[in-house]
Amino acid sequence: MIQSKINSLNSKIAWEKIRADTELFDNFEKNVLPAYMNTCRWFAGKARIQKAFKVTTALEIPIEESMALLMIVTVSYEDGEIENYLLPVSFIDASHNKDIAPKGIITLAYINNKRGIIVDAIYDERFQQAIFYHLAHAENIGQAKGKVDFTRGKGFLGEDINAPISSRVLPVDSSNSAIVFGDKYFLKLYRKLFTETNPEVDMVEFITEHSNFAFIPAFAGSLVWKEDLNPDITLGMMQRMVENQADSWIQTGEQLEDFVEAFMAKSFSIKEEVFQQVELLAQRTAEMHLALYNTEAEKMFVPVNFDDTYRKFLHDRLTNLLDKRYNLLIDNYTKITDVVTRKLAWDFMEARELIDEFADGILTKPILSQRIRIHGDYHLGQVLATQNDYIIIDFEGEPESSITDRKIKHSPLKDVAGMIRSYHYAISAKMLNDAIALKFEPHLVQTVADRWYKLIQQTFMDKYLDTFGHPHPLFKNNNEINFLMLIYLLEKAVYELGYEINYRPDWVKIPLKGIVNVIREIEKLKM
Repeated sequence: MIQSKINSLNSKIAWEKIRADTELFDNFEKNVLPAYMNTCRWFAGKARIQKAFKVTTALEIPIEESMALLMIVTVSYEDGEIENYLLPVSFIDASHNKDIAPKGIITLAYINNKRGIIVDAIYDERFQQAIFYHLAHAENIGQAKGKVDFTRGKGFLGEDINAPISSRVLPVDSSNSAIVFGDKYFLKLYRKLFTETNPEVDMVEFITEHSNFAFIPAFAGSLVWKEDLNPDITLGMMQRMVENQADSWIQTGEQLEDFVEAFMAKSFSIKEEVFQQVELLAQRTAEMHLALYNTEAEKMFVPVNFDDTYRKFLHDRLTNLLDKRYNLLIDNYTKITDVVTRKLAWDFMEARELIDEFADGILTKPILSQRIRIHGDYHLGQVLATQNDYIIIDFEGEPESSITDRKIKHSPLKDVAGMIRSYHYAISAKMLNDAIALKFEPHLVQTVADRWYKLIQQTFMDKYLDTFGHPHPLFKNNNEINFLMLIYLLEKAVYELGYEINYRPDWVKIPLKGIVNVIREIEKLKM
Protein backbone atom coordinates (compact mmCIF):
# COMPACT_ATOMS: atom_id res chain seq x y z
CA MET A 1 0.00 0.00 0.00
CA ILE A 2 1.27 3.49 -0.88
CA GLN A 3 2.06 5.61 2.17
CA SER A 4 1.90 9.39 2.71
CA LYS A 5 5.29 11.11 2.60
CA ILE A 6 4.32 14.67 3.55
CA ASN A 7 2.16 16.32 6.18
CA SER A 8 0.95 19.35 4.23
CA LEU A 9 0.55 20.91 0.81
CA ASN A 10 1.91 24.31 -0.17
CA SER A 11 0.98 26.71 -2.94
CA LYS A 12 1.48 30.39 -3.65
CA ILE A 13 -1.65 30.40 -5.81
CA ALA A 14 -5.05 31.41 -4.44
CA TRP A 15 -7.35 28.46 -3.83
CA GLU A 16 -9.82 29.67 -6.46
CA LYS A 17 -7.04 29.27 -9.08
CA ILE A 18 -5.51 26.15 -7.57
CA ARG A 19 -6.08 24.01 -10.66
CA ALA A 20 -3.19 25.89 -12.29
CA ASP A 21 -0.73 24.55 -9.69
CA THR A 22 0.41 21.32 -11.34
CA GLU A 23 3.11 20.74 -8.73
CA LEU A 24 0.56 20.82 -5.90
CA PHE A 25 -1.69 18.38 -7.75
CA ASP A 26 1.26 16.08 -8.37
CA ASN A 27 2.10 16.05 -4.64
CA PHE A 28 -1.57 15.58 -3.80
CA GLU A 29 -1.87 12.54 -6.07
CA LYS A 30 1.36 10.86 -4.98
CA ASN A 31 1.63 11.70 -1.31
CA VAL A 32 -1.80 12.56 0.07
CA LEU A 33 -4.57 10.75 -1.82
CA PRO A 34 -3.28 7.17 -1.34
CA ALA A 35 -3.02 7.46 2.43
CA TYR A 36 -6.31 9.32 2.81
CA MET A 37 -8.45 7.20 0.52
CA ASN A 38 -7.22 3.99 2.14
CA THR A 39 -8.80 5.20 5.39
CA CYS A 40 -12.21 5.75 3.75
CA ARG A 41 -14.96 3.17 4.10
CA TRP A 42 -16.20 3.97 0.58
CA PHE A 43 -12.87 3.14 -1.11
CA ALA A 44 -13.20 -0.44 -2.36
CA GLY A 45 -9.61 -0.93 -3.52
CA LYS A 46 -7.91 -1.45 -0.16
CA ALA A 47 -7.22 -5.15 -0.72
CA ARG A 48 -5.78 -4.63 -4.22
CA ILE A 49 -2.19 -3.71 -5.05
CA GLN A 50 -2.48 -0.02 -5.88
CA LYS A 51 -0.40 1.47 -8.64
CA ALA A 52 -1.36 5.15 -8.93
CA PHE A 53 -3.94 7.76 -7.94
CA LYS A 54 -4.70 10.42 -10.55
CA VAL A 55 -7.10 13.39 -10.46
CA THR A 56 -8.44 13.14 -14.00
CA THR A 57 -11.14 15.79 -13.59
CA ALA A 58 -11.79 18.62 -11.12
CA LEU A 59 -15.22 20.17 -11.56
CA GLU A 60 -15.63 23.61 -9.98
CA ILE A 61 -18.53 24.29 -7.60
CA PRO A 62 -18.83 27.88 -6.33
CA ILE A 63 -19.33 28.05 -2.56
CA GLU A 64 -19.55 30.96 -0.16
CA GLU A 65 -16.46 33.21 -0.73
CA SER A 66 -14.58 30.31 -2.29
CA MET A 67 -14.78 27.22 -4.49
CA ALA A 68 -15.00 23.47 -4.05
CA LEU A 69 -13.72 20.89 -6.50
CA LEU A 70 -15.57 17.71 -7.42
CA MET A 71 -12.49 15.61 -8.05
CA ILE A 72 -12.79 12.42 -10.04
CA VAL A 73 -9.90 10.26 -8.88
CA THR A 74 -8.81 7.41 -11.13
CA VAL A 75 -7.11 4.57 -9.26
CA SER A 76 -5.04 2.05 -11.21
CA TYR A 77 -3.87 -1.31 -9.91
CA GLU A 78 -1.23 -3.90 -10.68
CA ASP A 79 -3.99 -6.19 -11.94
CA GLY A 80 -7.54 -5.65 -13.09
CA GLU A 81 -9.56 -2.67 -14.20
CA ILE A 82 -9.12 0.90 -13.03
CA GLU A 83 -11.72 2.48 -10.73
CA ASN A 84 -13.05 6.04 -10.56
CA TYR A 85 -14.05 7.73 -7.31
CA LEU A 86 -15.73 11.02 -6.44
CA LEU A 87 -13.89 13.15 -3.87
CA PRO A 88 -15.26 16.68 -3.30
CA VAL A 89 -12.60 18.92 -1.73
CA SER A 90 -12.46 22.43 -0.32
CA PHE A 91 -9.94 24.56 1.54
CA ILE A 92 -10.79 25.97 4.96
CA ASP A 93 -8.69 28.87 6.23
CA ALA A 94 -7.63 28.27 9.86
CA SER A 95 -8.88 31.73 10.78
CA HIS A 96 -12.46 30.66 9.94
CA ASN A 97 -12.41 28.30 12.93
CA LYS A 98 -14.79 25.72 11.43
CA ASP A 99 -15.31 22.45 13.29
CA ILE A 100 -14.62 19.60 10.84
CA ALA A 101 -14.98 15.91 11.68
CA PRO A 102 -11.50 14.32 11.88
CA LYS A 103 -12.38 11.78 9.17
CA GLY A 104 -13.08 14.69 6.80
CA ILE A 105 -9.61 16.26 7.11
CA ILE A 106 -7.47 15.25 4.13
CA THR A 107 -4.30 17.24 4.83
CA LEU A 108 -2.86 20.44 6.27
CA ALA A 109 -2.19 23.11 3.68
CA TYR A 110 -0.63 26.55 3.17
CA ILE A 111 -2.47 28.15 0.27
CA ASN A 112 -1.53 31.68 -0.83
CA ASN A 113 0.19 32.22 2.53
CA LYS A 114 -2.93 31.14 4.42
CA ARG A 115 -2.72 28.24 6.84
CA GLY A 116 -5.63 25.82 6.80
CA ILE A 117 -6.85 22.35 5.90
CA ILE A 118 -7.99 20.64 2.73
CA VAL A 119 -11.10 18.66 3.56
CA ASP A 120 -13.61 16.28 2.06
CA ALA A 121 -16.13 18.97 1.15
CA ILE A 122 -19.16 16.98 2.29
CA TYR A 123 -18.10 18.10 5.79
CA ASP A 124 -17.97 21.76 4.70
CA GLU A 125 -21.33 23.46 5.32
CA ARG A 126 -20.64 25.91 2.47
CA PHE A 127 -20.48 23.00 0.02
CA GLN A 128 -23.59 21.37 1.48
CA GLN A 129 -25.57 24.57 1.06
CA ALA A 130 -24.27 25.22 -2.45
CA ILE A 131 -25.30 21.76 -3.65
CA PHE A 132 -28.76 22.15 -2.12
CA TYR A 133 -29.23 25.57 -3.72
CA HIS A 134 -28.39 24.30 -7.20
CA LEU A 135 -30.64 21.26 -6.78
CA ALA A 136 -33.51 23.39 -5.49
CA HIS A 137 -33.23 25.81 -8.40
CA ALA A 138 -32.27 23.17 -11.03
CA GLU A 139 -29.40 25.52 -11.83
CA ASN A 140 -26.54 24.00 -13.82
CA ILE A 141 -22.85 24.88 -13.44
CA GLY A 142 -20.80 25.16 -16.62
CA GLN A 143 -17.31 23.64 -16.68
CA ALA A 144 -14.30 23.80 -18.96
CA LYS A 145 -15.62 20.52 -20.33
CA GLY A 146 -19.37 20.07 -20.19
CA LYS A 147 -21.46 20.95 -17.16
CA VAL A 148 -22.70 19.69 -13.81
CA ASP A 149 -26.40 19.23 -14.48
CA PHE A 150 -28.72 19.72 -11.49
CA THR A 151 -32.24 18.28 -11.85
CA ARG A 152 -35.16 18.93 -9.47
CA GLY A 153 -37.76 16.18 -9.03
CA LYS A 154 -41.38 15.92 -7.92
CA GLY A 155 -40.24 14.95 -4.43
CA PHE A 156 -38.90 18.46 -3.82
CA LEU A 157 -41.27 20.74 -1.92
CA GLY A 158 -41.81 24.14 -3.54
CA GLU A 159 -41.69 26.05 -0.26
CA ASP A 160 -38.07 24.93 0.28
CA ILE A 161 -36.63 26.57 -2.85
CA ASN A 162 -35.49 29.76 -1.11
CA ALA A 163 -36.09 28.94 2.54
CA PRO A 164 -33.07 28.50 4.84
CA ILE A 165 -32.39 24.87 5.64
CA SER A 166 -29.99 23.11 8.00
CA SER A 167 -27.55 20.51 6.73
CA ARG A 168 -25.42 17.76 8.24
CA VAL A 169 -23.47 14.69 7.19
CA LEU A 170 -25.15 11.42 8.11
CA PRO A 171 -22.67 9.64 10.42
CA VAL A 172 -22.89 6.24 8.73
CA ASP A 173 -19.90 4.63 7.04
CA SER A 174 -20.92 2.95 3.80
CA SER A 175 -19.98 2.68 0.14
CA ASN A 176 -21.52 6.13 -0.47
CA SER A 177 -21.88 9.34 1.57
CA ALA A 178 -25.04 11.11 2.67
CA ILE A 179 -26.01 14.67 3.58
CA VAL A 180 -29.31 15.41 5.32
CA PHE A 181 -31.11 18.71 4.78
CA GLY A 182 -33.57 19.86 7.43
CA ASP A 183 -34.57 16.25 8.12
CA LYS A 184 -36.61 16.56 4.91
CA TYR A 185 -34.15 15.49 2.23
CA PHE A 186 -31.42 12.89 1.94
CA LEU A 187 -28.62 13.49 -0.57
CA LYS A 188 -26.55 10.45 -1.51
CA LEU A 189 -23.20 11.22 -3.13
CA TYR A 190 -21.96 8.23 -5.10
CA ARG A 191 -18.31 7.61 -4.37
CA LYS A 192 -17.49 4.88 -6.87
CA LEU A 193 -18.39 6.20 -10.31
CA PHE A 194 -19.29 4.45 -13.53
CA THR A 195 -19.20 5.69 -17.11
CA GLU A 196 -22.98 5.67 -17.42
CA THR A 197 -25.94 6.78 -15.37
CA ASN A 198 -26.51 5.13 -12.01
CA PRO A 199 -29.38 2.58 -12.16
CA GLU A 200 -30.72 3.72 -8.78
CA VAL A 201 -31.27 7.27 -9.98
CA ASP A 202 -32.84 6.03 -13.21
CA MET A 203 -35.26 3.83 -11.25
CA VAL A 204 -36.22 6.26 -8.47
CA GLU A 205 -36.69 9.14 -10.90
CA PHE A 206 -38.81 7.02 -13.26
CA ILE A 207 -41.10 5.71 -10.50
CA THR A 208 -41.52 9.16 -8.92
CA GLU A 209 -42.05 11.07 -12.15
CA HIS A 210 -44.19 8.54 -14.04
CA SER A 211 -46.37 6.81 -11.44
CA ASN A 212 -48.33 7.37 -8.25
CA PHE A 213 -46.39 4.73 -6.31
CA ALA A 214 -45.64 6.47 -3.01
CA PHE A 215 -43.73 3.75 -1.16
CA ILE A 216 -40.19 4.74 -2.05
CA PRO A 217 -38.28 7.83 -0.87
CA ALA A 218 -39.45 10.22 -3.60
CA PHE A 219 -36.97 11.56 -6.15
CA ALA A 220 -36.11 15.17 -5.26
CA GLY A 221 -33.17 15.80 -7.58
CA SER A 222 -29.87 14.62 -9.01
CA LEU A 223 -26.50 15.95 -10.10
CA VAL A 224 -24.88 14.54 -13.23
CA TRP A 225 -21.70 15.41 -15.07
CA LYS A 226 -22.58 15.86 -18.72
CA GLU A 227 -19.91 16.18 -21.36
CA ASP A 228 -20.34 16.21 -25.13
CA LEU A 229 -19.62 12.88 -26.84
CA ASN A 230 -19.17 11.09 -23.49
CA PRO A 231 -21.70 9.14 -21.39
CA ASP A 232 -23.39 10.99 -18.53
CA ILE A 233 -21.91 10.21 -15.10
CA THR A 234 -24.21 10.30 -12.07
CA LEU A 235 -22.63 12.03 -9.08
CA GLY A 236 -25.51 12.10 -6.60
CA MET A 237 -29.23 11.88 -5.93
CA MET A 238 -31.49 13.63 -3.44
CA GLN A 239 -34.65 11.98 -2.07
CA ARG A 240 -37.30 12.80 0.49
CA MET A 241 -36.49 11.57 3.99
CA VAL A 242 -38.72 8.83 5.39
CA GLU A 243 -39.26 7.83 8.99
CA ASN A 244 -38.85 4.17 9.77
CA GLN A 245 -38.78 1.92 12.79
CA ALA A 246 -36.48 -0.78 11.37
CA ASP A 247 -35.85 -2.68 8.19
CA SER A 248 -38.06 -5.69 7.48
CA TRP A 249 -35.27 -8.16 8.27
CA ILE A 250 -35.25 -6.88 11.86
CA GLN A 251 -39.05 -6.82 11.98
CA THR A 252 -39.24 -10.43 10.74
CA GLY A 253 -36.64 -11.47 13.30
CA GLU A 254 -38.76 -9.98 16.07
CA GLN A 255 -41.82 -11.86 14.79
CA LEU A 256 -39.82 -15.08 14.81
CA GLU A 257 -39.01 -14.60 18.49
CA ASP A 258 -42.70 -15.21 19.22
CA PHE A 259 -42.73 -18.18 16.85
CA VAL A 260 -39.74 -19.82 18.57
CA GLU A 261 -41.32 -19.28 22.00
CA ALA A 262 -44.45 -21.06 20.81
CA PHE A 263 -42.33 -23.86 19.36
CA MET A 264 -40.60 -24.35 22.71
CA ALA A 265 -44.06 -24.70 24.24
CA LYS A 266 -44.78 -27.42 21.63
CA SER A 267 -47.15 -25.19 19.70
CA PHE A 268 -47.10 -24.08 16.06
CA SER A 269 -48.33 -20.49 16.15
CA ILE A 270 -48.09 -17.60 13.70
CA LYS A 271 -49.93 -14.43 14.67
CA GLU A 272 -52.49 -13.13 12.18
CA GLU A 273 -50.66 -9.79 12.05
CA VAL A 274 -47.65 -11.59 10.58
CA PHE A 275 -49.72 -12.80 7.63
CA GLN A 276 -51.19 -9.32 7.26
CA GLN A 277 -47.72 -7.77 7.13
CA VAL A 278 -46.49 -10.35 4.60
CA GLU A 279 -49.54 -9.62 2.44
CA LEU A 280 -48.95 -5.88 2.67
CA LEU A 281 -45.32 -6.26 1.62
CA ALA A 282 -46.40 -8.50 -1.27
CA GLN A 283 -48.93 -5.86 -2.33
CA ARG A 284 -46.33 -3.07 -2.20
CA THR A 285 -43.92 -5.24 -4.18
CA ALA A 286 -46.53 -5.82 -6.89
CA GLU A 287 -47.42 -2.12 -6.94
CA MET A 288 -43.73 -1.26 -7.40
CA HIS A 289 -43.60 -3.59 -10.40
CA LEU A 290 -46.83 -2.14 -11.78
CA ALA A 291 -45.23 1.31 -11.52
CA LEU A 292 -42.31 -0.01 -13.57
CA TYR A 293 -44.62 -1.59 -16.15
CA ASN A 294 -45.23 1.26 -18.57
CA THR A 295 -45.90 0.45 -22.23
CA GLU A 296 -45.51 4.13 -23.16
CA ALA A 297 -42.11 4.54 -21.48
CA GLU A 298 -38.85 5.40 -23.18
CA LYS A 299 -36.65 2.55 -24.39
CA MET A 300 -34.83 2.22 -21.05
CA PHE A 301 -38.09 1.23 -19.30
CA VAL A 302 -40.52 -0.09 -21.92
CA PRO A 303 -41.54 -3.77 -21.34
CA VAL A 304 -39.92 -6.35 -23.65
CA ASN A 305 -40.31 -10.05 -24.46
CA PHE A 306 -38.11 -13.02 -23.57
CA ASP A 307 -35.87 -12.86 -26.66
CA ASP A 308 -32.97 -15.17 -27.53
CA THR A 309 -30.37 -12.70 -26.24
CA TYR A 310 -31.91 -12.59 -22.78
CA ARG A 311 -32.50 -16.34 -22.70
CA LYS A 312 -28.81 -16.93 -23.44
CA PHE A 313 -27.75 -14.38 -20.82
CA LEU A 314 -29.91 -16.03 -18.16
CA HIS A 315 -28.80 -19.54 -19.14
CA ASP A 316 -25.10 -18.63 -19.24
CA ARG A 317 -25.32 -16.86 -15.90
CA LEU A 318 -27.00 -19.82 -14.20
CA THR A 319 -24.79 -22.53 -15.72
CA ASN A 320 -21.61 -20.56 -14.95
CA LEU A 321 -22.76 -20.17 -11.35
CA LEU A 322 -23.53 -23.88 -11.14
CA ASP A 323 -20.09 -24.83 -12.47
CA LYS A 324 -18.34 -22.60 -9.93
CA ARG A 325 -20.47 -23.71 -6.99
CA TYR A 326 -20.19 -27.42 -7.78
CA ASN A 327 -16.41 -27.15 -7.88
CA LEU A 328 -16.36 -25.08 -4.70
CA LEU A 329 -18.64 -27.53 -2.90
CA ILE A 330 -16.57 -30.55 -4.00
CA ASP A 331 -13.39 -28.85 -2.76
CA ASN A 332 -15.01 -28.16 0.63
CA TYR A 333 -17.19 -31.25 1.04
CA THR A 334 -14.86 -33.00 3.48
CA LYS A 335 -14.97 -29.91 5.74
CA ILE A 336 -18.72 -30.34 6.26
CA THR A 337 -19.18 -32.23 9.53
CA ASP A 338 -22.92 -31.82 10.09
CA VAL A 339 -24.77 -34.92 8.87
CA VAL A 340 -27.85 -33.03 7.64
CA THR A 341 -25.77 -30.52 5.71
CA ARG A 342 -23.73 -33.31 4.13
CA LYS A 343 -26.92 -34.99 2.95
CA LEU A 344 -28.14 -31.74 1.39
CA ALA A 345 -24.78 -31.23 -0.34
CA TRP A 346 -24.89 -34.79 -1.67
CA ASP A 347 -28.44 -34.32 -2.97
CA PHE A 348 -27.32 -31.20 -4.82
CA MET A 349 -24.29 -32.88 -6.38
CA GLU A 350 -26.30 -35.96 -7.40
CA ALA A 351 -28.91 -33.81 -9.13
CA ARG A 352 -26.45 -32.11 -11.53
CA GLU A 353 -27.87 -33.77 -14.64
CA LEU A 354 -31.45 -32.98 -13.61
CA ILE A 355 -30.58 -29.33 -12.93
CA ASP A 356 -28.69 -28.92 -16.21
CA GLU A 357 -31.62 -30.33 -18.14
CA PHE A 358 -33.99 -27.98 -16.34
CA ALA A 359 -31.72 -24.97 -16.95
CA ASP A 360 -31.58 -25.80 -20.67
CA GLY A 361 -35.32 -25.20 -20.75
CA ILE A 362 -34.57 -21.46 -20.57
CA LEU A 363 -33.33 -21.68 -24.16
CA THR A 364 -36.24 -23.60 -25.65
CA LYS A 365 -39.34 -23.37 -23.48
CA PRO A 366 -42.07 -21.09 -24.92
CA ILE A 367 -42.28 -18.00 -22.68
CA LEU A 368 -44.83 -15.29 -23.48
CA SER A 369 -44.47 -13.34 -20.21
CA GLN A 370 -42.74 -9.97 -20.47
CA ARG A 371 -39.72 -8.39 -18.82
CA ILE A 372 -39.24 -4.96 -17.18
CA ARG A 373 -36.63 -3.10 -15.14
CA ILE A 374 -36.69 -4.44 -11.58
CA HIS A 375 -35.22 -3.62 -8.18
CA GLY A 376 -32.49 -6.22 -8.72
CA ASP A 377 -31.28 -6.74 -5.15
CA TYR A 378 -34.59 -7.24 -3.38
CA HIS A 379 -34.69 -8.68 0.13
CA LEU A 380 -36.01 -7.89 3.60
CA GLY A 381 -33.09 -5.57 4.34
CA GLN A 382 -34.12 -3.32 1.44
CA VAL A 383 -37.55 -2.60 2.90
CA LEU A 384 -38.10 -0.11 5.74
CA ALA A 385 -40.96 -0.80 8.13
CA THR A 386 -42.82 2.40 9.02
CA GLN A 387 -45.51 2.60 11.68
CA ASN A 388 -48.10 0.85 9.50
CA ASP A 389 -46.58 0.36 6.04
CA TYR A 390 -43.39 -0.25 4.06
CA ILE A 391 -40.89 1.87 2.13
CA ILE A 392 -38.69 0.22 -0.51
CA ILE A 393 -35.12 1.53 -0.78
CA ASP A 394 -31.76 1.01 -2.51
CA PHE A 395 -32.35 0.51 -6.23
CA GLU A 396 -28.65 0.24 -7.17
CA GLY A 397 -29.00 -3.43 -8.12
CA GLU A 398 -26.87 -6.48 -7.42
CA PRO A 399 -23.53 -5.20 -6.04
CA GLU A 400 -21.34 -7.75 -7.86
CA SER A 401 -22.95 -7.13 -11.27
CA SER A 402 -21.72 -4.55 -13.76
CA ILE A 403 -23.75 -1.38 -14.18
CA THR A 404 -24.80 -2.56 -17.64
CA ASP A 405 -26.02 -5.89 -16.28
CA ARG A 406 -27.95 -4.14 -13.50
CA LYS A 407 -30.04 -2.41 -16.16
CA ILE A 408 -31.07 -5.64 -17.91
CA LYS A 409 -34.82 -6.24 -17.88
CA HIS A 410 -36.01 -9.38 -16.08
CA SER A 411 -39.27 -10.93 -15.10
CA PRO A 412 -40.32 -9.18 -11.87
CA LEU A 413 -40.41 -12.70 -10.42
CA LYS A 414 -36.64 -12.33 -9.99
CA ASP A 415 -37.35 -9.73 -7.30
CA VAL A 416 -40.02 -11.98 -5.81
CA ALA A 417 -37.54 -14.86 -5.67
CA GLY A 418 -35.09 -12.61 -3.83
CA MET A 419 -37.69 -11.77 -1.21
CA ILE A 420 -38.78 -15.40 -0.85
CA ARG A 421 -35.16 -16.44 -0.34
CA SER A 422 -34.86 -13.69 2.29
CA TYR A 423 -37.81 -15.14 4.21
CA HIS A 424 -36.16 -18.57 3.97
CA TYR A 425 -32.96 -17.12 5.42
CA ALA A 426 -34.88 -15.46 8.24
CA ILE A 427 -36.58 -18.64 9.47
CA SER A 428 -33.52 -20.82 8.83
CA ALA A 429 -31.13 -18.52 10.66
CA LYS A 430 -33.53 -18.43 13.61
CA MET A 431 -34.48 -22.11 13.79
CA LEU A 432 -31.31 -23.82 12.58
CA ASN A 433 -28.76 -21.61 14.37
CA ASP A 434 -30.70 -20.59 17.49
CA ALA A 435 -29.09 -22.01 20.64
CA ILE A 436 -32.46 -22.90 22.18
CA ALA A 437 -33.89 -24.47 19.02
CA LEU A 438 -30.74 -26.59 18.63
CA LYS A 439 -31.70 -28.46 21.80
CA PHE A 440 -34.58 -30.07 19.89
CA GLU A 441 -34.36 -32.98 17.49
CA PRO A 442 -32.97 -31.61 14.16
CA HIS A 443 -35.62 -33.24 11.97
CA LEU A 444 -38.39 -31.64 14.04
CA VAL A 445 -36.74 -28.21 13.86
CA GLN A 446 -36.36 -28.52 10.09
CA THR A 447 -39.96 -29.64 9.67
CA VAL A 448 -41.28 -26.70 11.67
CA ALA A 449 -39.04 -24.24 9.78
CA ASP A 450 -40.23 -25.65 6.44
CA ARG A 451 -43.86 -25.34 7.49
CA TRP A 452 -43.43 -21.66 8.45
CA TYR A 453 -41.56 -20.92 5.23
CA LYS A 454 -44.14 -22.58 2.98
CA LEU A 455 -47.01 -20.70 4.63
CA ILE A 456 -45.22 -17.37 4.30
CA GLN A 457 -44.19 -18.11 0.71
CA GLN A 458 -47.73 -19.02 -0.32
CA THR A 459 -49.17 -15.98 1.47
CA PHE A 460 -46.72 -13.66 -0.30
CA MET A 461 -47.23 -15.22 -3.75
CA ASP A 462 -51.03 -15.25 -3.56
CA LYS A 463 -51.25 -11.57 -2.58
CA TYR A 464 -48.55 -10.55 -5.06
CA LEU A 465 -50.32 -12.11 -8.05
CA ASP A 466 -53.78 -11.02 -6.87
CA THR A 467 -52.59 -7.41 -6.84
CA PHE A 468 -51.85 -7.62 -10.58
CA GLY A 469 -55.13 -9.25 -11.44
CA HIS A 470 -55.48 -11.92 -14.10
CA PRO A 471 -54.43 -12.00 -16.83
CA HIS A 472 -51.46 -9.61 -17.02
CA PRO A 473 -48.79 -9.36 -19.74
CA LEU A 474 -46.01 -9.86 -17.17
CA PHE A 475 -47.37 -13.29 -16.23
CA LYS A 476 -48.81 -15.27 -19.12
CA ASN A 477 -49.98 -18.28 -17.09
CA ASN A 478 -49.27 -20.37 -13.99
CA ASN A 479 -46.94 -22.73 -15.84
CA GLU A 480 -44.65 -19.87 -16.81
CA ILE A 481 -44.86 -18.38 -13.32
CA ASN A 482 -43.83 -21.69 -11.73
CA PHE A 483 -41.00 -22.25 -14.23
CA LEU A 484 -39.55 -18.77 -13.86
CA MET A 485 -39.85 -18.79 -10.07
CA LEU A 486 -37.87 -22.03 -9.94
CA ILE A 487 -35.21 -20.61 -12.28
CA TYR A 488 -34.78 -17.45 -10.21
CA LEU A 489 -34.96 -19.26 -6.85
CA LEU A 490 -32.31 -21.70 -8.04
CA GLU A 491 -30.08 -18.91 -9.34
CA LYS A 492 -30.38 -17.00 -6.07
CA ALA A 493 -29.71 -19.98 -3.80
CA VAL A 494 -26.74 -21.14 -5.91
CA TYR A 495 -25.33 -17.59 -5.74
CA GLU A 496 -25.77 -17.58 -1.95
CA LEU A 497 -23.98 -20.91 -1.60
CA GLY A 498 -20.67 -19.43 -2.74
CA TYR A 499 -20.85 -16.64 -0.16
CA GLU A 500 -21.63 -19.04 2.70
CA ILE A 501 -18.86 -21.51 1.80
CA ASN A 502 -16.31 -18.70 1.70
CA TYR A 503 -17.46 -16.56 4.63
CA ARG A 504 -19.97 -18.41 6.84
CA PRO A 505 -19.45 -22.16 6.50
CA ASP A 506 -21.81 -22.80 9.43
CA TRP A 507 -24.63 -21.31 7.29
CA VAL A 508 -24.01 -23.49 4.21
CA LYS A 509 -27.08 -25.51 5.16
CA ILE A 510 -29.41 -22.60 4.37
CA PRO A 511 -28.71 -22.12 0.63
CA LEU A 512 -28.28 -25.90 0.21
CA LYS A 513 -31.77 -26.42 1.62
CA GLY A 514 -33.05 -23.77 -0.78
CA ILE A 515 -31.41 -25.57 -3.71
CA VAL A 516 -32.80 -28.95 -2.66
CA ASN A 517 -36.28 -27.40 -2.31
CA VAL A 518 -36.05 -26.39 -5.98
CA ILE A 519 -34.74 -29.82 -6.97
CA ARG A 520 -37.78 -31.46 -5.37
CA GLU A 521 -40.09 -29.15 -7.34
CA ILE A 522 -38.23 -29.94 -10.58
CA GLU A 523 -38.68 -33.65 -9.86
CA LYS A 524 -42.44 -33.11 -9.52
CA LEU A 525 -42.55 -31.48 -12.97
CA LYS A 526 -41.05 -34.64 -14.48
CA MET A 527 -43.64 -36.97 -12.94
